[in-house]
Amino acid sequence: MQIEKTTARGPHKIRTGIAKIIALAILPAAMAGCQHDQPTQVAGWTLIDPAQRHPILVSRQPENLALNVGRGSQGLTPMQRARVMEFVSNSKSGDAGNSRFVISAPGGSANEGAARDAADEVHQLLLDGGYSESSIAIGAYQASGRDAPLRISYRRYVAEAPDCGQDWSQNLAANYENTPYPNLGCAVQRNLAVMVSNPADLLGPRTMTERDADRRDVAFAKYRKGDAIGAAPEVVTIGRLNN
Repeated sequence: MQIEKTTARGPHKIRTGIAKIIALAILPAAMAGCQHDQPTQVAGWTLIDPAQRHPILVSRQPENLALNVGRGSQGLTPMQRARVMEFVSNSKSGDAGNSRFVISAPGGSANEGAARDAADEVHQLLLDGGYSESSIAIGAYQASGRDAPLRISYRRYVAEAPDCGQDWSQNLAANYENTPYPNLGCAVQRNLAVMVSNPADLLGPRTMTERDADRRDVAFAKYRKGDAIGAAPEVVTIGRLNN
């Protein structure tokens, strides 16, 4: 009878042992699955990069110039022409000439004819300034019977600096993890946004300009002859001073 009881318990013990082995194998995977959604407490590059912590927002905002053209006048006055040239120069320095100019002449106003003549002159000034026809648009806007201004506009890039010194919630003396504090790098980002000449440079590099063909031809001709491409060294003669 004892042999029969031992034999009866054998398969039961084997099944129990297999179940324990399977449970032990599944337990780490289940625990890993439970911890998968927990945030990782690691000071990664996104925490210390000031461009990510305090980004500079670059947007495009309109820049406008209004010129009062009197009825009966023929084109722009010398003062108005100087203002237009200064306006174009500022667009090149602050926007690298990437924007499109829009010339809006009043329609239905008392100075409609004079404003159209002035718009044609502004268009020619833009062409002389290096802008192509595709970067200039001429249109009209509805105005009342009185004199209305001639409008010139383009969209320039503007860098918005982040606000610094707003969050001092963290005690730096008790920062045992040595993680970046909230205001780290904000002053650098703010100074960069204020000092940048062309905010479009923060979005990407500029396009390559045309080569200097004259200088390239001279250098290539010297290369074919076997001459030195660089400038000739300057020979300085030091004389002897006589008392």
